[in-house]
Amino acid sequence: MFKNKTILVTGGTGSFGKALISNIISKYSNFKKLIVFSRDELKQHEMLQNKIYQHKNLRMILGDIRDFRSIKRALQTVDIIIHAAALKQVPTAEYNPFQFIQTNVIGSQNLIEAALDTNVSQVVALSTDKASSPINLYGATKLCLEKLFVSANNIKGKKKINFSVVRYGNVIGSRGSVIPFFLKRFKNDKILTVTDPKMTRFNINLNQAVNLVYNSLKYSNSGEIFVPKIPSFKITDLVKAITNNNKFKIVGIRPGEKLHEELVSIYEGYSTVEFKDYYAILPSNNKNEINAYCKKTKAKKVGNNFCYTSDKNPDFLNVNDLKKIIKKELPNMTDA
Repeated sequence: MFKNKTILVTGGTGSFGKALISNIISKYSNFKKLIVFSRDELKQHEMLQNKIYQHKNLRMILGDIRDFRSIKRALQTVDIIIHAAALKQVPTAEYNPFQFIQTNVIGSQNLIEAALDTNVSQVVALSTDKASSPINLYGATKLCLEKLFVSANNIKGKKKINFSVVRYGNVIGSRGSVIPFFLKRFKNDKILTVTDPKMTRFNINLNQAVNLVYNSLKYSNSGEIFVPKIPSFKITDLVKAITNNNKFKIVGIRPGEKLHEELVSIYEGYSTVEFKDYYAILPSNNKNEINAYCKKTKAKKVGNNFCYTSDKNPDFLNVNDLKKIIKKELPNMTDA
């Protein structure tokens, strides 16, 4: 997949970016060049001090996707882009909306135009469950990102380039995810705060997120949004897994927060097909086009009124499952 290829990862110093970089180095060492493109010089320096990122063909480029010239210059010899750069904090987005628009929307369009102007052949962008039926600005900017990347396939002309998207929820152990937040709160206060006891969430780890990107690179035809099949959990079961009891304080749902996560809305279900380990939301809901796609890829059309939400998911983790996950993932949990 990466043999003799140059790969660039925007936001490569974040939680996902570092997991992807280390995975490529350990499993696909025959790449030509691996480039981290980010605007945080300290995190780049810290990565270079860690032996798992040390490779003779790893490069660090300091830049910002808001700056079209810098990203276009960085893409001159690039074959594959994984676009992970984003502003992500929901409350911060509500207070600083245009900053999120500049990075998540305008920055993404800068990347698309730079890719079209250079020799890039594949681009995968990272999205979020919050882009499905968004109720906050962060989700709205990610929905815009999805629309930009999917529609970029319509303006590429004869250029051989493919744009696709992967969509998933908060990654366990990453910045802002619920488990490290709960562990820190329990260590300091011995009492956990829950916004609503009926709340459910999807569970995905960094390796699953990385593999979803690989699947997109391998199997994308043009413009799909790939969604992983992952288990759900009840927030109250997570409380039990951490505290060994069911004591918590209800503080009420926060602005912009959903009771249940949604990865495929009922409206997107009309254009969704199913594979063994993931779903793909197609850029068209035309029945003939969907049937042709299924015939070509061996995918299966989902049923009528299909939606994929954390509360209606047939696969749920129990308390013991969550305890095992916490124990396994604890060393990998990061504030990066």
